Amino acid sequence: QVQLVESGGGLVQPGGSLRLSCAASGSRSIIGTMGWYRQAPGNQRELVATITSSGNTNYADSVKGRFSISRDVAKSTAYLQMNSLKPEDTAVYYCNAKRRFINQDFWGKGTLVTVSS
Repeated sequence: QVQLVESGGGLVQPGGSLRLSCAASGSRSIIGTMGWYRQAPGNQRELVATITSSGNTNYADSVKGRFSISRDVAKSTAYLQMNSLKPEDTAVYYCNAKRRFINQDFWGKGTLVTVSS
């Protein structure tokens, strides 16, 4: 199994930046694509960004040009650099890892990002 631990959330003013980290432990060799999702109060969880083992990325339209996902494959760590943050980015951000070859998802417990003046 895989355990994911997020860090880096907090309170930031509109226009500010934050960098989230997701560290994987356990059976790290089974991890394929990693990604970030978020869930705002009253909303469903939504995709923010994903990155494959080879570095291919995908972003939600709402964050394109502002957020950047990266990954250290050797350390099994994923990052989400968030710039030009807006109040509507306020949410709990969850790290996700997909198991190679088998349809299985692993989730972290989430880290809260609050964008407010």
